[in-house]
Amino acid sequence: MDWLPLLSTLAGAAIGIVTTLIADRNRWKREDDKEARRLRLDIYTQYTTTVKVLGETLRALAGREHPSDDERARALREAFRESGIAIASERMWLIAPQPVVKASNNVFHCLRRICEGYVDGTAVSSPEDRARWEARGKAAAKMRMLMREDLGVGPLAERHSTVVNDYDDPVAQ
Repeated sequence: MDWLPLLSTLAGAAIGIVTTLIADRNRWKREDDKEARRLRLDIYTQYTTTVKVLGETLRALAGREHPSDDERARALREAFRESGIAIASERMWLIAPQPVVKASNNVFHCLRRICEGYVDGTAVSSPEDRARWEARGKAAAKMRMLMREDLGVGPLAERHSTVVNDYDDPVAQ
């Protein structure tokens, strides 16, 4: 009995099976990486949108007349609580890499300082308020840069940077 044709057929089949398994594994890994990137994009989008809307809300509330300082404080703190930033932040803590988490947490605390500043009576557009907004703008720019880097997207062109004067137009943030 000639074993050579049988062995070569078995070897060819084994090579074919292994090659198929490797190709399937590579395809699965690419799809898994793509899905993970898509999930991070969704989380990053939710977080940056929440940051933007919360900032606009805080500034609008701080600029309004309120019956009392207590009413103003309650409205500001309620807006912060109801903004969804805590949920968005927790999603970041669960999914994002450490540099992005650290940067997003910095933005969170900048917004917290803005809110508490308004609660304590800081006037909109005062030097203290401008300093807090500038810190938030720089923190947000760093966060976005790290998010883009994590997603494999190139950096923004300098003319698109929000760091230059992020305070003057918080709606554009």
